[in-house]
Amino acid sequence: MEQFYLDTPKEGFIDITAKVKEVVKCSQIRQGICQVFVSHTTAGVTINENADPDVVTDMLAAFNDMVPKLPFRHMEGNSPAHVKSSLMGCSITVPVLDNNLLLGTWQGIYFCEFDGPRTRKVFVQIVGV
Repeated sequence: MEQFYLDTPKEGFIDITAKVKEVVKCSQIRQGICQVFVSHTTAGVTINENADPDVVTDMLAAFNDMVPKLPFRHMEGNSPAHVKSSLMGCSITVPVLDNNLLLGTWQGIYFCEFDGPRTRKVFVQIVGV
């Protein structure tokens, strides 16, 4: 299993596709699966379009509308980030073929920050089949 660190903004989506592809290439696994896991309760990971930056801007706006300001009881004041993280999810799985991620033409892998700025850790595991 490999890991890398990210310095994140207050809130936003960071394209980590190139870093994950690098881990896959270094693994030399021809066929298998790649799992990306985020071990944080106020962040997530997803696959979505990476051609138009407005897509992730729109996604963040939608998340902010879906999670309104409520009288949350969590004393740290970051309950909306916890809710967004749970909605997004903390892992993705992508097939690997010929030592490459099988992503669609417009797909990219995004680290989703909901409670930054922080230094975050991303785990990548490639398993051959």
